[in-house]
Amino acid sequence: MSMECHEGRTSRKRYGCTPRIPILLLFVLTLLPGVSSAKEKRGIVTVTVDLNASAEAKQVRLWIPYPMSDETQRITDVAIRGNYSSTGVYREDRYGVTILFVEWDAPTSKRTMTYSFRVKRKEISVKEFPGTELPLSREEFSLYLSPTRRGPTDGEVAALAARISGEKSSVREKARAVYDWIVENMHRDPDVKGCGLGEVTALLTSLGGKCADIHSVFVALARAAGVPAREIFGLRLPPGKEGEITGWQHCWAEFYLPGKGWVVVDPADVRKAILTKKISLEEAKPIREYYFGAVDEKRVEFGTGRDLVLTPAQAGEPLNYFMYPYAEADGRPLNEDLYGDNIGYRIHYREM
Repeated sequence: MSMECHEGRTSRKRYGCTPRIPILLLFVLTLLPGVSSAKEKRGIVTVTVDLNASAEAKQVRLWIPYPMSDETQRITDVAIRGNYSSTGVYREDRYGVTILFVEWDAPTSKRTMTYSFRVKRKEISVKEFPGTELPLSREEFSLYLSPTRRGPTDGEVAALAARISGEKSSVREKARAVYDWIVENMHRDPDVKGCGLGEVTALLTSLGGKCADIHSVFVALARAAGVPAREIFGLRLPPGKEGEITGWQHCWAEFYLPGKGWVVVDPADVRKAILTKKISLEEAKPIREYYFGAVDEKRVEFGTGRDLVLTPAQAGEPLNYFMYPYAEADGRPLNEDLYGDNIGYRIHYREM
């Protein structure tokens, strides 16, 4: 079975994607992890599944993130094959997350499927901001100002957000203050499994985690300061021409700037560069400037959202976030944890 993705997602519309990078930041391309002089990345991503489910299970269901085309990525040549009973593409209602759903409705010794797509991904760079901001409708952006189960916006988070934002009045200034606080105070912890769980209260004590941890803190603090914000979940593309990328999931973030639109940030990649390149915070200044309003082209976006009830609805609890495949057998989760390392899937990339 093959299918073509729809063009554009109004709920995920991008604004101002490709203005020029200031000359001062050009040399950052030699420092940034995974950034090359090219501003576009093309390749084929293939997800191969051999589910570790009991042969006696009567109903096995699988949900896989399904990226869509928008102004910065084009998804084409989607192909889905396997011995499943049925499959379909669905959109979750609250955040508009798109899902590939696969079902096996009878006992069988093997449950296999392969899902592949071509991706052409562009760098996002928003470096010119309006001098005067338009009013922000809190009602319109209430979803992106609200707390989540793991990301409160009251108590300790609210107090810290107030200290960080201080006397700043504009959305951009508040977002930048939160971004700078993250870069200066948090660190990448390579011992955290996967991308982290984003438990904000605990993270304000440990101050260390992976990308989902760091951006969960950014989003919670931004929201507490009155700035609409959201995590973006996706997959890194490797710098080489081919390789397995099963563990290459990545999270970044966006805040909404009235009069401009959603603006990307990735303070986690600033902290990753500091750790992996063994550079100081001062030496990382060009990288820090780059990732406020820009992200490189070596990534595929899946979507956003926390505490998700998938479509069709899973029997288990709402998912913390949807960046990894999730499976159930006879109404019970197969995933040992959020990351689903045990369910039997691999992700491969080949450059076009």
